[in-house]
Amino acid sequence: MFRRRSRIDREFREVQRAGQAMLAAASGWSLPEAPTQAAASAEPADFLPPDFRAPSRQDVSGFMMRWDPPLVIDGEVHACQCGAYRNWIVFNLRDDSVWLRCPVGHETQEPRLDTAWYNRHSGPVDRFHPTLEDGLRHLGH
Repeated sequence: MFRRRSRIDREFREVQRAGQAMLAAASGWSLPEAPTQAAASAEPADFLPPDFRAPSRQDVSGFMMRWDPPLVIDGEVHACQCGAYRNWIVFNLRDDSVWLRCPVGHETQEPRLDTAWYNRHSGPVDRFHPTLEDGLRHLGH
């Protein structure tokens, strides 16, 4: 049974190679060769110019997102000292700490949340802001 399957796979690969060779001969192009050691060690040219590249995680101070529903952590609805329990701004800083900001402006670090939680719940980055105030204004705070 296993020999028959490997024979069928081998025959298929041989037919594929023969077809590629015929196509190459008919159209005048050559099959790509395996990269040489010199070509493999050469550094590839940059795909995008520096002006078009998005900043890396080390280039920014952190990320922020809106969290409008009640924030449930370990089965409990998290509430601020002022009584707010929804419309949070969640910050994920470069040191992998997660901070919460209520609509009133109270900020507190939340040790039960981490970068993995933030990455699971946040969407793609749509804008970069030069200051915290610009980011908060963009998110409606």
